[in-house]
Amino acid sequence: MNTAVRPQGCTNFKLRQLMRRIARHYDAELARTGLKTTQYSLLSHVLHLGPLRPVDLAREMGLTPSTLTRNLQPMLAAGWLEMAEGPDARSRLVSITQAGRDKRSEAQRRWRAAQEGLNALLGIERVATLHALIDDSLALLTAGDEEPQEEHDA
Repeated sequence: MNTAVRPQGCTNFKLRQLMRRIARHYDAELARTGLKTTQYSLLSHVLHLGPLRPVDLAREMGLTPSTLTRNLQPMLAAGWLEMAEGPDARSRLVSITQAGRDKRSEAQRRWRAAQEGLNALLGIERVATLHALIDDSLALLTAGDEEPQEEHDA
């Protein structure tokens, strides 16, 4: 007789439900700075990787070029990012402005408050365990992606 614990329900649904709750928690904190979490992420990526070509930024962020273009527009209009000529006449480079650095710094304080609030709500041990479980799961799923094609066909 199999007495092992079996998962109940849909893993995808449970993860999406958890992600929506956590996203709302972070969104509420970052909204105090006038940013969305996606905008904070964009500022952070450009700060750490820029100046860089939009196509390279899209790849680093896991976005399609068209999605990146839509996300860049309000950031350029706000003066937090700027687009300048690249090394040749056909290329452009995205970089962060001083106003963008200031906005990101302000948002980083709110992001930390969100993280500390989540740690308080869930407990630091639960958050650490969740991180480890996510990391392990991603490693297993990624390892499956890297297997040679021949093994998938067998």
